[in-house]
Amino acid sequence: MTSSTEDSAVVRSPKPGVPVRLEARGLSKAFRGVQALCDVSFSLQAGAVLALIGENGAGKSTLIRMLSGAHAPDAGEVRLDGRPAAITGPAGAEALGIATVYQELSLFPELTVAENLMFNRYPGRGRIDWRSVHREASTLLAELGLTVTPAQRVRELSIADKQMIEIAKALRRNARVLILDEPTAVLGGEDVDRLLALVRDLSRRDVSVIFVSHRLEEVFDLADRYVVLKDGELTGEGIIAETTHDELVSKMVGRHFVRGDREPGAKIGKTVLQVDGLSQPGVLSDISFSVRAGEILGIAGLRGAGRTEMARAIFGADPHAGTVQLHGKPVRITDPLQAIRAGIGLVPEERKTQGLVIGQSCAANISLVSLLKRGRRTVRPTAEQVLARRYIDKLRIKTPGPLTPVGTLSGGNQQKVVLARWLEAGVDLLILDEPTRGIDIGAKQEIYTLIRQLCGQGLAIIVISSELPEVLELSDRILVMHQGEVTAELSGDTATEEEIMSHAVGGR
Repeated sequence: MTSSTEDSAVVRSPKPGVPVRLEARGLSKAFRGVQALCDVSFSLQAGAVLALIGENGAGKSTLIRMLSGAHAPDAGEVRLDGRPAAITGPAGAEALGIATVYQELSLFPELTVAENLMFNRYPGRGRIDWRSVHREASTLLAELGLTVTPAQRVRELSIADKQMIEIAKALRRNARVLILDEPTAVLGGEDVDRLLALVRDLSRRDVSVIFVSHRLEEVFDLADRYVVLKDGELTGEGIIAETTHDELVSKMVGRHFVRGDREPGAKIGKTVLQVDGLSQPGVLSDISFSVRAGEILGIAGLRGAGRTEMARAIFGADPHAGTVQLHGKPVRITDPLQAIRAGIGLVPEERKTQGLVIGQSCAANISLVSLLKRGRRTVRPTAEQVLARRYIDKLRIKTPGPLTPVGTLSGGNQQKVVLARWLEAGVDLLILDEPTRGIDIGAKQEIYTLIRQLCGQGLAIIVISSELPEVLELSDRILVMHQGEVTAELSGDTATEEEIMSHAVGGR
């Protein structure tokens, strides 16, 4: 349903009597004849949080860039406080009180927190008043409850603190509308909670927020209203308390959606992997567990709990103590090539830097591990392309062809290329570290379906994820980690988010 008339932009408000701060009316934008946004209208109240939802390519980025002044609309208008607003560029948007925090942060790593907060707006006449710089920075950090100090260099901060500094920088410029583009995409656990708490606090201070996230649990936890885009058009909008997860996903993907269940009749077989006493000084402590054929073992825990380090140890990327058995036989794996030849695959958390050769084609990426496993040094381009086409069709990878550079694909399709690589190589155990990070909801469900299918075919699968709904949806069993130790083993059928989180923070 596309809204275009003035009546369609009227706020169905969960906060009666609260004025509209920002209103979009009939916004449209085309690039080289391709319609990126078509006749989109919505409203945002003062102090409200509006969730902007849609798959990759739905038009969210185009809309954000129009509101932030990076693109001028072909048609339509933006109104602030009931008056037409001419957004003439990023500086013009900032002058109107509209600030945007993008996924790619714009901080200067070698400058201090105070210098980043005050950049281009230093207090003082003729010369910078450094006392005022640090005093204003300290006041702003304290108001937002941030524990970093003005003198710290930004390069020393965690990614979560950098996100907070970006938000603080926007507020220092008196932002009344704050647009957050996937602010939690690279965060996990308590860092997500900190950022969401900050957004709630800003809402209470009368800052209006447009919040973009693929994590629908965050949307339901935070937002007052939602707007859904698909193929550049508005397909749904309303009060978040009056909708459901599945209804939102259906509006995003354009078809009726129900969350999937495990493959019917899937049978759990013999033990594929047995780990005993896995340890790394200061990182992992005496970890023991097993995974069976046809089973999905979920690994949950807060960031820094040792989940990724455990996967890397099993895969031979990092040295460790302890024993590993595959199919009941002891194996000593000291490097990833040995793991590959033993039948272990790893889909790493850092997909672009560790999981793919980003400048190479889909075909080259799909065949890479198979070549390593078989010790081949020559590539037959025709056979490589035939192989790639088979997986492009099988996994429904959206790409113009096998020779397309993998770096041009969406996150979901890149992840399918990584999975295709391990399917072609042939593995008995597949470790997936944050398999859907940065992937939109439609592609996420396709990845879930593929994981279940692989499990149904007898693979033993380990899924490491910071998203508790993901762990609960996929796992037969769940191991919870805290500070390098396993603190609980739970059933995937009966575990709850609260139970997992209790063990993840060290509860027993």
